[in-house]
Amino acid sequence: MTWGWTGIRGTWGTEQAERSMELMKEGLAVNWTAITFAALQEHPQATEIKYGDAPTVTDEEVRWAIEKAKSLGLQVCLKPVVNCANGTWRAHINFFDVDVPCEPKWSEWFASYTRFMLHYAQMAEETGCEMLCVGCEMVQTDRRAAEWRALIAEVRLVYSGVITYNCDKYQENQVSWWDAVDVISSSGYYPIDTWEEQLDRIEGVVKQHGKPFMFMEAGCPSREGSQHLPNDWGLPGEASEDVQARYYEAMFSHCDKRGWVEGFMLWDWPAKLYKPEDAAANKDYCMYGKQAEAVVRDYYSAKTVI
Repeated sequence: MTWGWTGIRGTWGTEQAERSMELMKEGLAVNWTAITFAALQEHPQATEIKYGDAPTVTDEEVRWAIEKAKSLGLQVCLKPVVNCANGTWRAHINFFDVDVPCEPKWSEWFASYTRFMLHYAQMAEETGCEMLCVGCEMVQTDRRAAEWRALIAEVRLVYSGVITYNCDKYQENQVSWWDAVDVISSSGYYPIDTWEEQLDRIEGVVKQHGKPFMFMEAGCPSREGSQHLPNDWGLPGEASEDVQARYYEAMFSHCDKRGWVEGFMLWDWPAKLYKPEDAAANKDYCMYGKQAEAVVRDYYSAKTVI
């Protein structure tokens, strides 16, 4: 289960955050968590990632979250993510393929991104994180294979654990450098009635590269219509626990037929939970206190050794 997004400074390391992680472990029977947070660059063509600045969680908060997860017996994937401060989705971070004087450049951005990732790679090594996710849904960057290979090589100099990259939905067969990571992972926000089609496509990628595969993100908001567009967190619609529960049942059922799907890091469980009595009216991805919580718990309990 993914925990802590978006990693707002001051919201981790609190009693609420501690109880949130405990309830995640108790309610879902998880054995892994992705400790996930965002650092900001100003806009899609900015070249400086300000990972030391607010609102990003502090290093102390990140270390606290890792330590708390491990105290609960969870294995940890550390997942630092870049967002744009102006609200543009990170998939649109992009620069000219040929350098132009006085314009921002891929080399400048990757230099900053490498510093950002190495900072947390070192932390992941020091704290014993079992996995590190070096990028998330950065669609326009995916074509920059040489830069990604160089970044991963740098990360391996300081981090000895498992490395993955979380490509976006529908992009599994667009990444040419899967050989550089240990685990292929993607965001599985697929419409409820297209799982077989998408799994057929992804299976070709997995067989081609001979790597383990997992869904680094997957989930569905608890609202009407979200089963058909699960990646849209702002979709209009009334709250519906049933929609979310049926989506998880369908996703697990389809993926169970594919032995190469080795797990999920479901989206998501916040550091500050809503009250249990408010669960039925909550339309977000978190399944705390909702029907889907039992669906996930039953499925995980049957699959995992805790």
